[in-house]
Parts: sequence; C-alpha cells; structure tokens
Amino acid sequence: MAPHLDTARKLFWILMKSLLRFTFMFVNNCVAIPSYCLYLIVLQPLRLLDAPTFWYIEGVMFRWLLAMVASWGWCVGYTVTEWGDDVRPMSEDEAMVIVNHQSTGDVCTLMMCLQDKGTVVRKMLWLMDHVFKYTNFGVVSLIHGDFFIRQGKAHREMQLVYLKDHLDKNYYSRDRKWIVLFPEGGFLRKRRETSQSFAKKNDLPYLTHVTLPRLGATQIILNTLGPQQENGILGTEGSPPGQSNKAKGLQWVIDVTIAYPNARPMDIQTWIFGYRDPTVTHVHYRTYPIKDVPVESEALADWLYQRFVEKEKLLAHFYKTGAFPPLEGQKEVVSRNMTLDSVWLFFVQTFAFASGYMWYSILHHIYCWFF
Repeated sequence: MAPHLDTARKLFWILMKSLLRFTFMFVNNCVAIPSYCLYLIVLQPLRLLDAPTFWYIEGVMFRWLLAMVASWGWCVGYTVTEWGDDVRPMSEDEAMVIVNHQSTGDVCTLMMCLQDKGTVVRKMLWLMDHVFKYTNFGVVSLIHGDFFIRQGKAHREMQLVYLKDHLDKNYYSRDRKWIVLFPEGGFLRKRRETSQSFAKKNDLPYLTHVTLPRLGATQIILNTLGPQQENGILGTEGSPPGQSNKAKGLQWVIDVTIAYPNARPMDIQTWIFGYRDPTVTHVHYRTYPIKDVPVESEALADWLYQRFVEKEKLLAHFYKTGAFPPLEGQKEVVSRNMTLDSVWLFFVQTFAFASGYMWYSILHHIYCWFF
C-alpha cells in the first residue's frame, strides 16, 4: 500500500508544481508583454526624433523578455552546456545563424544560451514559422522586427520576396547583427520521412537526426545582407572578431547544433510545467568566415547540405557517447557550462511586475477620469 501512496503523493506534487508554474507564467506574460508594448507606445516620439536610441531601448527590453523565458527553465534545472567554437568574440559582428530544429524547446534553448553573448539577443532578428505570430509572444516579435515565414509551395516564392523586402527595411535601420533561422523548415519528427524520401529520389544524403535543409531563405539572406560577391563567393575576408572598421555586411555563418539527452527534445510545455527532471541541453557551435560561403545556387545548396551532413555525424556521435567530438585539430574535447546570473534574473522579473503594477494604476486612473 505504501508504494502506491508514495506514487500518488509524487504525482500530486508534480501536478501542484505544474499548476503553480503555469499560474506564475500566465501572470508573468500578462504583466511583461503589455508593459513592453505600452513603454514603446509612449516612446513613439523618440522613435521619430532619435530612432537609434528608440531601438536600443526596445532591444534592452526585448532581451529582458527573453531572459524571463530562460528563467522559467533555469529555476528548475534546465541548463545548457556549450561545445565547439567560442562565439562570444563575434557578438558585435554580423552573422547568419543556422540551427537544426527538433521542437519548440529549441527556441527556448537559444533564448537561454545567447543571454551571455554580449548584445546578441538585443540585436538579433529571428525567422520563424508564421504560427508563432499568433502566440503570446507574437506581438513582441512583430514589434521587434522578426519575420514570420509561411511554409508550403503555394507561398514559397512570395515569402522570399517578402523576406527580402523585410530585411531591406528593418535589418540595418534597427541595428540588427545576428539573424537566426532554421533551414529545415519544420520540426524533425514532421519532416524526417519527407526528407528521406526526397533524398532517395534525388541521390542526396540520407539523414536520420536532421533533415535536408531548404535553400530559399538562406540564399535571400546571403544575397541581401552579404558583402559584395567576387566570382560567386561573398567577397570580404573574414575579419577578426570585434574589428571596429569592418565592412558592412555579414561576416560569419554560425552553425548551431542542438542535442538533447537520449534524443528526447524538450518542448515549450516542458519549460512551462517543469515536469521533467533537471536536464542539460547541449549546444555545439561551428563558425565559418563569410568568404568561405558560396552564393551561386547549386554551390550553396551543396555547401548547406554538407553542413547538415556534419550535424548528422555530430548528433550520432553525441547520442552514442554523450559528448560531441573535438574540433578538427584538437586532441581533447572542450565544453563550457553556460550560466545565468540569478540576481539579474530576479531584477528583471521584479521590474516586469513593478511595470505591470505601474501601467495598471495609470490605466485605472485614466479609466476613472473618463468614466
């Protein structure tokens, strides 16, 4: 009888903890997101007078919002270990970031692991599926200038036109640096069978842990934001990270591979309810100077396929050994435990709730004044 009682108590505790976490996050969203919007509405005159300062303030608040999402996982032991190249010296350079896509938790993982990368979160632009536009965070992403892309052959050509127009209007005017995209165009579990079938028909790599990437958005980004082309290759030399007198345009492609223990991806529900035991997600970085990236369609497709073949090998090694292999030229593998400052996270949450109370009081007084 006792074991059944212990199990019931454990399930009851998990249920209560999940309910409390959901309640907190619901309230967290209700105070933080409207406050973000109201601050920016009030600051619209500044946008007209001094746009760089306006987008600086918006970027700071955007980073704080993403830090709140990161804190939901951090407080229950969902952490990140980083492998491969150190991307922190590139935080002030312009870069295209390509990431494998397994679940909604991939976005939460990036929100966490990029927090300690200088101004990256403040100045980043996301490409994401259009369904995210209708989530609680959709209005924030719209204001920030992220791009929502609609999948499917019927929309593909026009979406690429819209993407180029969006980058022309928003990337440099809002001082963006890193642009993040998921070239696979969907979750692994949804696209794997289609990708493997396409690979068989076209004599392309047969992949299990990732799917074949799509070329369209990647090529638009390189053509729009890359430096001048020379002989089909993006034409500037990869300047040292942080160099202040660099030419305008992308300087790096950062290849990010996300791996979950036992190949069990974490989704947004796990982050919200916290029912999984403390989990370490592993993130591998590999960087390429933009001069090494071809732009011509066929060459770029081959280059991009090769990156995902490498991801396949990295993930196969990780799932077999629990670690990523060392970089080329290294004898020993080096990993870094990513950390967040709990005091800073507490400050961000306190500011969010204080802002929510302030705006509620202001709007309540306005309502009472008119009615």
